[in-house]
Amino acid sequence: MALLTISDLSLGYDSRIIVEGLNFTVNEGDYLCIVGENGSGKSTLMRTLLHLQEPLGGQIRMGDGLAKNEIGYLPQQNAIQKDFPASVREVVLSGCQARCGWHPFYSREQKKLAMDNMRRMGIDNLARRCYSELSGGQQQRVLLARALCATQRILLLDEPVTGLDPKVTMEMYDCIANLNREGVTIIMISHDIAAAVQYASHILHIGSSVFFGTKEDYLASPEGRLFLPQDGQEQLERATEGGDAK
Repeated sequence: MALLTISDLSLGYDSRIIVEGLNFTVNEGDYLCIVGENGSGKSTLMRTLLHLQEPLGGQIRMGDGLAKNEIGYLPQQNAIQKDFPASVREVVLSGCQARCGWHPFYSREQKKLAMDNMRRMGIDNLARRCYSELSGGQQQRVLLARALCATQRILLLDEPVTGLDPKVTMEMYDCIANLNREGVTIIMISHDIAAAVQYASHILHIGSSVFFGTKEDYLASPEGRLFLPQDGQEQLERATEGGDAK
């Protein structure tokens, strides 16, 4: 069942089109990675899918009962966000507001949901710690738990491993893949095309040309062969054939 259907979408600012003619669908359980050159419109597409920005043309249709407030979002962090002076528990709980609206007090169910998602992300032992004191990887897990409080169905992630060291990066990729295996639909912007192809079920490549399809088809496409180094492509093709990559 399609959660999102995008038809002839045009994106840009002040009537200046960045990318046009986007057509793709996101089904329940998909893991879609959005890749492409810098400035190609990836983050603009993400904001448009979140209804934070209006498209210049085309349609975004939601299906299978998905509502606008049932989309979890993990944005790129800036320096101000990283220094946010709140406890881990408070940050995670704030994710409940997207789905349930603002209330002066959180309900027992919301508090339980926040604790369950902290356990899910392996950060329940950090509940009383100040968010700004955590490492980059820990902060990203906090924000994932927060996003999961907004939805159990679909997560939009904007460059979730930026600034993380290689070990923590792989742990974050594995964490996101586990959520997908548990049934959470993932839409992720990534600058790391090799990792995107390894973990994703589908690829949307936007830029001077547009591709949408399975990762296997992407490997065989002109876009995939141009942007994925040959040695990395051969390695991923072997992994895909052997069933090691998703």
